[in-house]
Amino acid sequence: MAKLEQVLILEPPIELKFKGPFTDVVTTNLKLKNPSDKRVCFKVKTTAPRRYCVRPNSGIIDPGSMVTVSVMLQPFDYDPNEKSKHKFMVQTVYAPAGAADMDAVWKDAKAEDLMDSKLRCVFELPFENEKSVRSPGSACGSNLPTMCQPGNDLETSKSAAVTNAPKSEGLPMPKSVSTSLDDIEVRKLMEECKRLQAELAKITDENRQLKDDGLRLRKAAQSGNPVSSTSNAAVRDHGSTALPSLLVVIAAIFIGFFLGKFIL
Repeated sequence: MAKLEQVLILEPPIELKFKGPFTDVVTTNLKLKNPSDKRVCFKVKTTAPRRYCVRPNSGIIDPGSMVTVSVMLQPFDYDPNEKSKHKFMVQTVYAPAGAADMDAVWKDAKAEDLMDSKLRCVFELPFENEKSVRSPGSACGSNLPTMCQPGNDLETSKSAAVTNAPKSEGLPMPKSVSTSLDDIEVRKLMEECKRLQAELAKITDENRQLKDDGLRLRKAAQSGNPVSSTSNAAVRDHGSTALPSLLVVIAAIFIGFFLGKFIL
């Protein structure tokens, strides 16, 4: 008599994948769905019972229902060269009407009524997945440093460093040096401006003195008092000295104007 086909739908159907690292418990889920109109008893077995914890490892699935089984792999020292030989088997049987004792159901079940599905275990590490995706030779991609480029060795890198060394000679003057020179020029111009301002203040005082002397002379002339020739000569002397002073004032104004443009 032919063996019955598995009534449950398993997800995943073929293999259970456990993704490392395996220094702690790694859990993967197995979903069992009952598409039939009958209750189905299930039992999960493994070839390495000491290495796994299964919850639940047996039970009854109602029609149209689904059960999620958690398979927990215990920590161990992973060896990538060792292939996993662990396997799981999901064994099922239709539940008899009014069945309550699961042990009795499995004990009384006939061999021709049993259905089973086998799954193998697969261990994966994250870096192994990266290796499989990365193409050969991609470790020396164009985005990596020059030392990873093919054909370049330590001596070539040294010669390149020596060849590039003389290029540092004859470089333009650093910005800090040029900035310091500009500061010196500005400081000199500021000192010159202060000196001209002092000259301007002095000339302004002399002009004020001349105005006071002229006003006093005009008042004396209006009052009818004679004016001595020496006083007139003094006034002429002040007028003659006022002309070059006025030129100095005009020069100071021009220098101040150009200095203002230079600083701005």
